[in-house]
Amino acid sequence: MSLFGIPVAFILFALTLLGVAIFHHHTLKVGLLGLATITLYKLMFTSFEGVSGLPGLAGHMAEEWVVLSNLFGLLVGFALLADHFEKSHVPAWLPALLPDDWRGPAMLLVMIFVMSTFLDNIAAAIIGGTIAAAVFRKKVHIGYLAAIVAASNAGGAGSVVGDTTTTMMWIEGVSPLDVLHAFLPAVVALAVFSIPASLAQQKHSPIMRDAAPDLRIDWSRVTIVVLLLVAVICTNIFVNTRYADLADRFPFLAVAVWVTLLVTAFWRAPNWKIVRPAALGSLFLLSLVTSASMMPVESLPLPSWQTTLGLGFVSAVFDNIPLTKLALEQGGYDWGALAFAVGFGGSMMWFGSSAGVALSTQFPQAKSVFLWLRYGWTVPLAYLAGFAALLLLSGWHPAAA
Repeated sequence: MSLFGIPVAFILFALTLLGVAIFHHHTLKVGLLGLATITLYKLMFTSFEGVSGLPGLAGHMAEEWVVLSNLFGLLVGFALLADHFEKSHVPAWLPALLPDDWRGPAMLLVMIFVMSTFLDNIAAAIIGGTIAAAVFRKKVHIGYLAAIVAASNAGGAGSVVGDTTTTMMWIEGVSPLDVLHAFLPAVVALAVFSIPASLAQQKHSPIMRDAAPDLRIDWSRVTIVVLLLVAVICTNIFVNTRYADLADRFPFLAVAVWVTLLVTAFWRAPNWKIVRPAALGSLFLLSLVTSASMMPVESLPLPSWQTTLGLGFVSAVFDNIPLTKLALEQGGYDWGALAFAVGFGGSMMWFGSSAGVALSTQFPQAKSVFLWLRYGWTVPLAYLAGFAALLLLSGWHPAAA
């Protein structure tokens, strides 16, 4: 069914996103209401990839449950990791390492970028947010929060272990070398957004000059953080190199996180009180991802650099996982350009990427679409600058369809 030539499902999804923008203090309720409405519409008036009714819904969820389980497990698990990291006192010690002027916030963004090249971008954003809360005395500018999300997404764009979308490409047979040139636009983008965001943060709340003289590092918690991160990285690499055919059938990453948390709980217990708010924040993202997966998008426009550029803007409001899946099925894309577009593009909106949703759980003030766009204006500018640099310096090199 269509209204004015637009599928009704798209209109319902657009209304959901509009509701998130207007009622940003009630995002979970809006997300769940939108999901319920879209699901009911699909059940009553259309189908799920050709299968109608409850059997179609069951079959659809059978395909999506691994992605949803991994997202939920990682978001909640990394919230507990962030608490371990904060209580280790390492974030409070970092002012001794970071410069005392605007270069300190800028260096932190570079650190987040580097972390995300080998670490999941959700973890990189959460760790970066934890450090920012410590070194800026919990007064983090919204423009800088947008920069943290952008840095975590940019760093993962050129690495097949740094982002869910690039990992999907790796599983489908795309060589890691074919994604590597995404680092070119990612570095350009980092240079564009990091300086103004760092200047704004330094003006808003200057970085701490020195760490407390009696500060003691809790090395037990540091060890737990390292073990958890190593477990995620090793699981990701091992599964995708040895058992790639099982990667989309079981939530290995979420299991690795929670097994590590539970085993190490006998050493240092996590703050289990964090689980409830983290779970509620995660449910919002899952509601949007599930709604997006139900959209009637059977194909994308013909692969071109213009299409890829547009997908970056679409990723700001439409989950990049189904977009990447469609692009892989279609073929003919420059995989590095696509990785940068769908990976970094989600940074333009706080709910456009899992990293943004995770960070908004730590900093609820980031959930205002208006404030994100007002103070995070450098992120869309950085996206355009990065994409232009890619075309000028590397060109468009599509793979065989």
